[in-house]
Amino acid sequence: MSAFTTSQPSKTSGQFHSMKGSAMEGVGNMTGATEWQRAGKEEHAAGETEYKAAQAKNYAEGTADRFGGKKDSIIGAVTGDKSQQMEGNARNEKGSAQQEMNKNI
Repeated sequence: MSAFTTSQPSKTSGQFHSMKGSAMEGVGNMTGATEWQRAGKEEHAAGETEYKAAQAKNYAEGTADRFGGKKDSIIGAVTGDKSQQMEGNARNEKGSAQQEMNKNI
């Protein structure tokens, strides 16, 4: 990760740093300030990296929820525990939605 990120990657933080870096680079391009251009490129790249890391992390969490939910749903169906089966189905759906929102990795 970069110096801009926290211990956990964040899509919001990644987008912020990507946009901020692009703006800094633009100012550097307009003014000829090479330090701003360089710093802007670096911050933009760091933001993009953080965004992609958060996206991958969220996709993996969705996968874990899908499999865990499927397991709970099956166990609930086999044992006749409708509550466990419904909770498993809900967790599976949550995982599917999370994967869908983060699938462009």
